[in-house]
Amino acid sequence: MPKATFAAGCFWGVEAQFQQLPGVLSTAVGYEGGSLENPTYKDVCTDRTGHAEAVEIDYDQEKISYEQLLEAFFSLHDPTQLNRQGPDWGTQYRSAIFYHSPEQKATAEAFIARLTAEKRFAKPIVTQIVPAQTFWRAEEYHQKYLEKRGMLSCHI
Repeated sequence: MPKATFAAGCFWGVEAQFQQLPGVLSTAVGYEGGSLENPTYKDVCTDRTGHAEAVEIDYDQEKISYEQLLEAFFSLHDPTQLNRQGPDWGTQYRSAIFYHSPEQKATAEAFIARLTAEKRFAKPIVTQIVPAQTFWRAEEYHQKYLEKRGMLSCHI
């Protein structure tokens, strides 16, 4: 089953949005792209571990394409903000695509090139495209956080 991993600010709202897409089979929130093994939320919030708050997605490619996941990703955050989303700031809130295959990398690069050519955003896209490493699942209370509280979205 293919995986996609995205960082787009606070992972609660990002997870909630991806969960609603037909073809998304499961989601998990966690930490990706840093140097500390088995980081906690408290560790990541120091802005010293290098991790981003991320969402890992298992999806059915017969029902949703990686490009459709990219479209959703770019529609639910501002990819022109460096190391922040809304009131949240720090490298843990950066915009990043953690690719799992050369095909995902190429698709992401082409997608950003298309968005740039279309001038979809007034400012340059700062989204990182980096290889997926270890996805450290966040503490259980963060999983499906908004759903557990009967909320559909965050403050962003």
